[in-house]
Amino acid sequence: MAEESRDERFLYMISCFRPRLKQFIRVQPVLDRLPSLSVKEREKVRAAALQRGEVEGAEELLRAVERGPRECGWFYEFLQALEQGGCSLAACYVNPSLSQLPSPAEEADHDLCVHLVQLLYSTLVDRMQTMQVAEKCLQMGIFQDEDLDRIHTVTDNHGNRDGARELLSRIVQKKDWFSPFLIALRETQHGGLADDLSGNTGGTENRQNGMKNSTNEETEVTSQAGYAVVEDLKQQKNVNDSFSSENSVLETSIGKNSVVSESDVSIGDGSVSNLNENLGQSYTTSDSDEDEVESRASPEPDLILRDYQMEVAKPALNGENIIICLPTGSGKTRVAVYITKDHLDKKKRASEPGKVIVLVNKVPLVEQHLRKEFNPFLKRWYQVIGLSGDSQLKISFPEVVRRNDVIISTAQILENSLLNAAEEDEEGVHLSDFSLIIIDECHHTQKEGVYNNIMRRYLKEKMKNRKLAKENKPLIPQPQILGLTASPGVGGATSYSKAEEHILKICANLDARRIMTVEEHASQLKNQVKEPYKKTVIADDKRRDPFRERITEIMTDIQNYCQLHPKSEFGTQPYEQWVIREERKAAKEEKRKERVCAEHLKKYNDALQINDTIRMVDAYNHLNNFYKEEKSKKTVRSDDDDDDDEPAVSKQDETDEFLIGLFHAKKKQLKELARKPEYENEKLIQLRNTLMEEFTKTEEPRGIIFTKTRLSAFALFQWIKDNPKFEEVGIKAHYLIGAGHNSEIKPMTQNEQREVIDKFRGGNVNLLIATTVAEEGLDIKECNIVIRYGLVTNEIAMVQARGRARADESTYALVASSGSGAVEREDVNIFREKMMYKAIQRVQKMPQEEYLNKIQNFQLQSIVEKQMKAKRDQRKTYKKNPSLITFLCKNCHKLVCSGEDIQVIENMHHVSVKKDFQLGEV
Repeated sequence: MAEESRDERFLYMISCFRPRLKQFIRVQPVLDRLPSLSVKEREKVRAAALQRGEVEGAEELLRAVERGPRECGWFYEFLQALEQGGCSLAACYVNPSLSQLPSPAEEADHDLCVHLVQLLYSTLVDRMQTMQVAEKCLQMGIFQDEDLDRIHTVTDNHGNRDGARELLSRIVQKKDWFSPFLIALRETQHGGLADDLSGNTGGTENRQNGMKNSTNEETEVTSQAGYAVVEDLKQQKNVNDSFSSENSVLETSIGKNSVVSESDVSIGDGSVSNLNENLGQSYTTSDSDEDEVESRASPEPDLILRDYQMEVAKPALNGENIIICLPTGSGKTRVAVYITKDHLDKKKRASEPGKVIVLVNKVPLVEQHLRKEFNPFLKRWYQVIGLSGDSQLKISFPEVVRRNDVIISTAQILENSLLNAAEEDEEGVHLSDFSLIIIDECHHTQKEGVYNNIMRRYLKEKMKNRKLAKENKPLIPQPQILGLTASPGVGGATSYSKAEEHILKICANLDARRIMTVEEHASQLKNQVKEPYKKTVIADDKRRDPFRERITEIMTDIQNYCQLHPKSEFGTQPYEQWVIREERKAAKEEKRKERVCAEHLKKYNDALQINDTIRMVDAYNHLNNFYKEEKSKKTVRSDDDDDDDEPAVSKQDETDEFLIGLFHAKKKQLKELARKPEYENEKLIQLRNTLMEEFTKTEEPRGIIFTKTRLSAFALFQWIKDNPKFEEVGIKAHYLIGAGHNSEIKPMTQNEQREVIDKFRGGNVNLLIATTVAEEGLDIKECNIVIRYGLVTNEIAMVQARGRARADESTYALVASSGSGAVEREDVNIFREKMMYKAIQRVQKMPQEEYLNKIQNFQLQSIVEKQMKAKRDQRKTYKKNPSLITFLCKNCHKLVCSGEDIQVIENMHHVSVKKDFQLGEV
């Protein structure tokens, strides 16, 4: 009986810590030490590892152990195999005595160390002398002979960099590895790398060896980039959540996951499996110490819809194509999960193939939907995976689709694979491979957007099916379509008829039989999604602005110098567009003087926009940094030249000298003006007053400021940081900006965005200063205060931003200057929002036959427009490169000439000037 109880505990440990075990097991050396395992099982495990990767091999090994011979001492043999096969960390997790089980804090420390290696991965791979470090690790007992042999083989066959990758993938699987690894680095003359990893804090090295004797020095690590990983681990129940990395830099043996760790797509080795398939299981045990283990296994949440959610979901549950329009914070994604499960369950019962793809338009949404919604609710029954352009795929997308039931993906990945299938050059997927397509933020399904490109294929297949039906031929299987949006918008409409037309076009593009809003249970929705108190704060912009006056004087001097004369006002977007056009034009015409002047005018225009939005000092710093860089690029300094205010010995031409000299002549005056508080931006004063008021009237305030540019987001963050008054009222701010590379400000990586949002969710940050990246889709905790700081775009963005203020007694504020037009644009958006809801109601009340006829007409129009555009694009291509046009002999189909050989005479005669053609030799 004791042996049986021990076996049950062993199985229980495996089920609870399966995700970590799969990361820490090296299959081959463990297999070599399991003589009790049958030859058939052994080959099955080995094949899984070779064909689908180490993680999948480890999964197959764990299944074999669970099935195992169950002879006396079998589990002890497996435990010994782990320890002797170099998988000591895995052995700690399966030992039923729990004596060596890492605590959550130790797991967090391990994951922090892994994260630090990930952050410095490219540096380590580039600079580490692999065999020196590997041999030192063997001497120190971190590695075994098998580890060294494998690293040696990889280094010999593929070079030092690949060897370093193999070393790193192995060392993170060892117990108490970090401190000895730093020592090994230092003792092999890699002190710089060790310093980089430890941050020179003296604390990180003690993270794993001597964790129980933590010193105050260790807390210094919390300022390191990896700290957010530990915080994330403490907040989340999934034990493996921190293994995800933006670039998935470590090799598959430590889990080269696709987008998030919960899906455990060991993409690097071609394996796709559900990480948490057994985490919800429980086993009876008498050991009270296992309470901690049980608390660390993921519970299975209940998938239940509220009445208003069920109301909008009903037609989709009956298989109809619909659009669900629910406000931000009302649980649209939960409805999608429910529909997904219902759809797959019905397909399974009918023994029909079922496959769902969820399309999103932003990379962070892949992880968010997977981690927060689809995986927790579906992992018990279905294989769920998330993929984005950031995933390091080493198996094909079609293969991922084949192996999984639910795929959450950026739309472009699907579009690329559909293109591959159409061109037949590579393996691709077809829309018929899916039985349900869910399109998140579906209001983007218009014009030339990627959603619309995908849906046009669907519409073409639908029209083809009509033809096939008439001919009594088999139809192309088509997926059900589900669109999700908080606001379909009105597409810039100024009348109710145009707004209605926009809604109908969105419905047509998504082939929706109806658009669903809450009617019957509207009161329940209203209680769930609180409407914030709205207010507008106007800043008086009639103050004198000598800083702006000096900048405009400089810009006028530059314009006169290069003879450029704009028709737009300084500091406006039309001026910016004009100056960019002039810069491109001058570059094309090789006019250096005009090009350089236009570039500098753009910088001054940026400074004016910064001055209008933030502080004068931010505008001054923007210019000063630009001219410092220009000066260093175009001057040669003598050793004793320490004067920053005067241009140094120059390698500049006349234009450079004029522009740099002009700034330096005005620099002192601009600097003095930037320091004068009486000329400070009135909008900032109003923003400060609004923040102070809102953050002092609530016990746990939480807010978002939406601003136009990354530069302004960063500068507002700096402004709050520099003002101690904000700290006194408990404001802890951070900026949140996009991941694209289309700005001078360094973008945030997906990991950095996630860390900031997690800190905001946990309360370490209570004020986000965000660009439009936070408006749509991202799972940001409900706020008491949402401020649009001079940023007014369209009614969709307004609805999305306002939806962030969904805490009780929350406030939605617009802070703008009186002459900016922002207040007027906000009023227009409010009118358009009302127009949108009225247009939706009119579409909903339309007779079904009339609705379907209009939808069909718009669908036909969309396809014709696409065909016409393709022809226009083709004509442009041929005009640019006539050689693409070929002429064949109508008799023998031999190539006779190309478009390059054709000349037009007297605007009417097309003549081939190819010599062979004239001689009649072709």
